[in-house]
Amino acid sequence: MSYRVAIIEDDELLRANYSDAFVGQGYQVETYGSRVEAIEVFQSRLPDLAIIDIGLGDEVDGGFALCQWLRQRSATLPIIFLSARDNDIDIVSGLRMGADDYLAKTISLPHLTARVAALFRRAEALTSGGEESEEQVQVGHLEVDARRLTCNWMEKPVDLTLTEFWMVYALAKRAGHVKNRDQLMQESKLVIDENTVTSHIKRIRRKFREVDTEFNRIDTVYGMGYRWLGDS
Repeated sequence: MSYRVAIIEDDELLRANYSDAFVGQGYQVETYGSRVEAIEVFQSRLPDLAIIDIGLGDEVDGGFALCQWLRQRSATLPIIFLSARDNDIDIVSGLRMGADDYLAKTISLPHLTARVAALFRRAEALTSGGEESEEQVQVGHLEVDARRLTCNWMEKPVDLTLTEFWMVYALAKRAGHVKNRDQLMQESKLVIDENTVTSHIKRIRRKFREVDTEFNRIDTVYGMGYRWLGDS
């Protein structure tokens, strides 16, 4: 299967460089120089993965707006921010808006394509009957279906991004066990940087609390990692 990768970048040279790198890896590539241009196409068909710059032409935060627009249409579409803005505020903002990863433009092209390939391998594991696809995890009020990428709490859906889903899955299938950040990233097949795990956990907690204001199942074990608490 040839995946469709969309690159939204206002710098024409960078856009061409990224495109060449992904075409060389066998992907179908679509490139856009603005948020408006991308949305015109996405309204009829979404890509398989989107790589978005934050500043798009005259729109200083155009990439953030595009990410929010995409998230309203798909909770599981892989979205990666690729930006020269690598301060903590922008990184946290991007993750809060639902991005699966946030990368600085200093990243090498081989590293970038490897991160994208990891996201697609995770999706392929579902359709190929890999070990994740065998399990439906239920812990107390939590129900996670790895085939359908659905998560329910107290029989109500929790809208998680692809990365958020696999983090919950990794914690829930070993409820009570502490997972450090490295283990959590490995077991949930994450491709994010270690220092963004905390931001994802905070966002996951917030989403569960939108369904249940008393939600407290994700425990932080300071100096060690996180665990999903079973019912006591």
